[in-house]
Amino acid sequence: MTVTLITGANKGLGRETARRLIKEGHTVYIGARSTERGEAAAAELGARFVQLDVTDDASVQTAMRAIEEREGHLDVLVNNAGIANNIVGADGVTAESAHAVFETNVVGVVRVTQAAIPLLRKSDNPVVVNVSSALGSFWAVTNPERHQSHNAFIVYGSSKAAVSMLTVQYAKALPEIKVNAVEPGFTATDFTADFPGGRPVEESAEVIVRMATIGKDGPTGTFHEEDHELPW
Repeated sequence: MTVTLITGANKGLGRETARRLIKEGHTVYIGARSTERGEAAAAELGARFVQLDVTDDASVQTAMRAIEEREGHLDVLVNNAGIANNIVGADGVTAESAHAVFETNVVGVVRVTQAAIPLLRKSDNPVVVNVSSALGSFWAVTNPERHQSHNAFIVYGSSKAAVSMLTVQYAKALPEIKVNAVEPGFTATDFTADFPGGRPVEESAEVIVRMATIGKDGPTGTFHEEDHELPW
């Protein structure tokens, strides 16, 4: 049985990814800050719950110990948890808000990945999927044909550029683990409530599920959108 941990999985893309991977036969651990919401989502989906706050070392370590005690290993880690300040342009950007976004979106990926490495190394086919964004793609934000080039999301875009770089560096540092980033697309969730018009989570979760289920011959150190690779 493939054992999978998804951070920020009690709602939105994380929840839909959990639902899909359970259908694929995975034992899925839903990581969420709220015990109440996480347990409710796990019960509804048929998943297992671990309390996990990506900004808290003790929380992350406790979650990994729980998975180790129950499963002995981890096959797939989906770094999905993230926040955004939804500020377009420079007005309103503060160092405090930038720190909060980077602590969750970037340092959180490092914190969880580092804690998961010992368990991933016990897997026969270890995979890490980092949920990034084309707003962090230098190619997309400078390409006038892409909608990401039309507005400046200074803090969020920069945090996702960092996630993409983490993906490349971890892929180089851990050749025994396949580490890839994905762009799920503009999705209608609580995360994007200030910007209506997003597509259903069922569509956006597709690329996450695809990269979470790659085989031993799958890619590493890549960035994917839909069914194709995306330029950095």
